[in-house]
Amino acid sequence: MEETNTTDFSLNYTSSGYADSQAVNESRCILEDYSMLTISGVFIGICLCGLVGNGIVMWFLGFHMKKSPFTVYVLNLAIADFSLLLFLLVNLTLYVISTVYCILSFQYRMTNYILMVLFLFSYFASMYLLTAMSMERCLSVLFPVWYRCRRPKHLSGIMCGVLWARAGLFVSLALVSCYFNINCKQLLQGISIVNFLIFSLLPLLSNLSMFIKLRCGSQRRQPGKLYVAILLSVIFLLIFGFPLTVAIFLGHIGIRLFILQMSYLLASLNSSVNPFIYFLVGSCRRCRFQVSGKVALRRVFEEKAMSEEESRVPGDTVVETTL
Repeated sequence: MEETNTTDFSLNYTSSGYADSQAVNESRCILEDYSMLTISGVFIGICLCGLVGNGIVMWFLGFHMKKSPFTVYVLNLAIADFSLLLFLLVNLTLYVISTVYCILSFQYRMTNYILMVLFLFSYFASMYLLTAMSMERCLSVLFPVWYRCRRPKHLSGIMCGVLWARAGLFVSLALVSCYFNINCKQLLQGISIVNFLIFSLLPLLSNLSMFIKLRCGSQRRQPGKLYVAILLSVIFLLIFGFPLTVAIFLGHIGIRLFILQMSYLLASLNSSVNPFIYFLVGSCRRCRFQVSGKVALRRVFEEKAMSEEESRVPGDTVVETTL
């Protein structure tokens, strides 16, 4: 009889008892994840703003701007940032839906895993493209004769393809290594060090040194709008993009969840800020912001027109050279 009662108790637990506990869990589900939902809402707002900004840049450079070496880089950079924000937005939307309806996380774990892999792929590509654009800008200033006469015609397109492939290679190596647990920690640390030294620190130092040379050298010259935009983008990359590289480097020692969330938040800010940099730099003229978005973007990316416009000094016989 005891055995039968035990069996009946188990059956009651799996039916009515489980239903009651599920109802209790559903009532507490949103309350327990309230802070995560708040953070997700902030993420979603940033992603939407960044998607709109990068979408405008893609539309303008793709359909209303003549291709140049730097617009190719900027277009690919906008595509990488747009993709990063889109993958993060989809992932956050799935998280919010699963939390509101109390769906178990393992039911969309594979989708979440795939989206985060694509997120890292776009994150690496964005970092590499900005570095390439920054370094080519420095070459165009330091070696102007070579750049105008000897530079390969399709160098920008080739470099973009190589950098996209490099980002895919790094992500693929990390996936295979960590899936089979083959030197996963060492590989992630190596990728993080390479990303920091080559794709974060090097472009910052080169741009800052060139800026100091232009402003403090014997022949002082006014940096052009495109150069200022690239310099600001590199600075924001170091401030907003670099923490995620640190999180990847330290991931094997178990960093706190809050720090990891903040690194993703800063990475989304880094991908959202570039269009606003282009607009602010292009619209700033004599400390005033008076032009439309289309005119501002054209001022940044049309270097010839920009140089002619900024080189005119009313009432002065000296003409400043812009870079």
